[in-house]
Amino acid sequence: MEKVKILFVCHGNICRSPMAEFVMKHKLSCAGIEGFEVASAATSTEEIGNPVYPPARRMLNSHGIDCSGKHARQMTARDYEYYDYIVLMDRNNLRNLRWILPRDIYEKESTKPDKVSLLMDWAGKSRDVADPWYTGDFQATWDDVNEGCDAMIDKLASR
Repeated sequence: MEKVKILFVCHGNICRSPMAEFVMKHKLSCAGIEGFEVASAATSTEEIGNPVYPPARRMLNSHGIDCSGKHARQMTARDYEYYDYIVLMDRNNLRNLRWILPRDIYEKESTKPDKVSLLMDWAGKSRDVADPWYTGDFQATWDDVNEGCDAMIDKLASR
């Protein structure tokens, strides 16, 4: 069986998307669910090469999740082809895809609604994942990421 490949994406790949990546990996591992490949990336170049932002790293560590070795990278058009699911943290990330994907793919994306989605949509909520970069509220982000990842696992593991 081929792996289900998920790429979580946020603006800088130092807070929300790496939290989602490592929470998802942790949840899958704890549940003994195999057959998934999970990664994260940014839509911007601002943080490329930087590690997970210290407060995000502390939040993960406080729940027994290690994210050491993770460094921010930018999403590429090749990522779009490789991953089955591109899961964005907010609507701005969706708009920023226009700078990454070839125009014909970006314009046709509406024909493949399951390929690109917002994380909270998986949980039936039409809103963005809380952005701790502006609020400093990493607990709200933690809660959103967990809710979204749980919903994804429920829907994808049953397929």
